[in-house]
Amino acid sequence: MHIVEEAPKRARKGVAMKFDDFDLEGVKFPHDDTLDITPIIGNIQVKKVLVDNGASIDILLYDTFIRMGYNDSQLAPTDMPIYGFTGVECPVEEIIKLPLTMGQEPRQATHMLNFVVVKAGLTYNAIMGKKGMHAFKAVPSSYHSVIKFPMREGIGEEKGD
Repeated sequence: MHIVEEAPKRARKGVAMKFDDFDLEGVKFPHDDTLDITPIIGNIQVKKVLVDNGASIDILLYDTFIRMGYNDSQLAPTDMPIYGFTGVECPVEEIIKLPLTMGQEPRQATHMLNFVVVKAGLTYNAIMGKKGMHAFKAVPSSYHSVIKFPMREGIGEEKGD
């Protein structure tokens, strides 16, 4: 008898994601704008979705949740508190799992994300945090006003508003 080791797993070869001057098309300078996108969430195009590297979770505002046609019976309870940058606790309604779609065909991708639904007075309808970005393996650039993500067909992208 002898021991046979497992063959080492190979890293997937992919296309390098890069940002260049072509990505600046349509961006008005000078700017210090946030990266706001208009993805499809739960089959509805949602404007004013902030891409936030500092947010650890994906957030959907309760008002937006209601305007999308959902109701409270579709929410799952959660006892997870969240805190704003001032350290103040924000009341969490509940959580809902919805598909989020970014990009344009044929470079379009959809992932199921857990959105924490909150009642808060924000200027955004939703926030895509690290969990959402990690699901897409996405890399955002607020300077270029675009978020890019790898796909079998190459690199998908969602331009900022």
